[in-house]
Amino acid sequence: MTAQDVAAAVGGTLVGAAPGLLVDGPVVTDSRLVAPGALFVAVAGERTDGHDHAAAASAAGAVLTLASRPVDVPHVLVPDTVEALGELARVVLDRLRAEGELRVVGVTGSVGKTTTKDLLAQVLGAAGPTVAPRESFNNEIGLPLTVLTATPATRYLVLEMGASGPGHIDYLTRIAPLDVAVVLIVGHAHMGGFGSIEAVARAKSEIVTGLRPDGTAVLNADDARVAAMAALAPAAVVRFGRGAEATVRASDVRTDDASRASFTLEVDASGARSAHPVELRLVGEHQVSNALAAAATAVVLGLDAGAVAAALGRAERVSAHRMAVTDRADGVRIVDDAYNANPDSVAAALRTLAHMPARRRIAVLGEMLELGATAQADHTAVGALAASLGIDEVVAVGPSADAVRAGAGERARMVADVADVELDLHPGDVVLLKGSNGSGVWRLADRLVAGGAA
Repeated sequence: MTAQDVAAAVGGTLVGAAPGLLVDGPVVTDSRLVAPGALFVAVAGERTDGHDHAAAASAAGAVLTLASRPVDVPHVLVPDTVEALGELARVVLDRLRAEGELRVVGVTGSVGKTTTKDLLAQVLGAAGPTVAPRESFNNEIGLPLTVLTATPATRYLVLEMGASGPGHIDYLTRIAPLDVAVVLIVGHAHMGGFGSIEAVARAKSEIVTGLRPDGTAVLNADDARVAAMAALAPAAVVRFGRGAEATVRASDVRTDDASRASFTLEVDASGARSAHPVELRLVGEHQVSNALAAAATAVVLGLDAGAVAAALGRAERVSAHRMAVTDRADGVRIVDDAYNANPDSVAAALRTLAHMPARRRIAVLGEMLELGATAQADHTAVGALAASLGIDEVVAVGPSADAVRAGAGERARMVADVADVELDLHPGDVVLLKGSNGSGVWRLADRLVAGGAA
């Protein structure tokens, strides 16, 4: 598109650039990612202001900057660059839909969004050109950046939609109205921003009301709050789960010694039932629900159920720090699930650890952030769960370590900072690392995976 096209799309003023200037590179908010022809979006963040890097972006090849104050390079001036980024993505997506057969999928849920997105990217990618976010690009900046990587050749656009408060998903679906909306689980994440589990459910339901008039809601039949969202769907509803009410089901679920799940994928479609074996490479029985969500979505989009089952069996873990299992040369197994944490995801990780054969099972549990008024009780509860599962040692790290220890009892010890964690590891030990990203437990995971001293 041209510089004038960009200005028109976002309702901004073109400054210092010829209207016909061609913008044919990536759209980026990080000046280090600039490539020739790029559009650099200057975002004023908590730690750095992108406007201060506009000159560096231009020197690296950015031909135009989206700015909310004047800068000394060709730019489009707008009141708010984040809102303008979203509007640009909306306009571009409208054009792509008009030009081709693009189908847009949105995924939300308190846990499992990124893994399900990664599964969908691999399953749909086997059927046609597919675009999905890097890592967990799921907010008002990451989602439009993902949209803007799609091209006229893109067949499937998979978007992850996160929320830390009411209205967030509604905003994202206005940028990218959905053909398929997937809701995984309503759980106790970001409770500080919501206040109640009912408020979380209402926020997640915004993805269903963000469907296009003929769109399909893909809902978890095993979660009552998710299942109730069927009443909000504008058209078709497809349910996934383990119960008889699900049209895409898992039966005969079992796990091996590495906690990799296998199951029979049963699909009821157009009055016919089919069954297909699936052996997941992902770790944890909870991955079955994520796989079912991906399978249901793919079937809605017209893929053959047998091909979907085969693709699920080939799918690998993609994003870092999410149930990443490393067997070190010294016989120690590291289970790195340290990207993020809430009570539901910690419970799933602890159950996975408990299932693994081991000399000793050790759980390093960092802070679960953004839980609001229930934080103390939630940390105590995960400590109690670890104890009930027979985890041999719980290392509670950070400000809520005392609450975790209160639940776990004598098998727990407290460490104030993740940098001070010391582990005496021996062959046959399995170590789980789990905590919110801000807890820094992922840094310890990186050291342990590399075989360094903890």
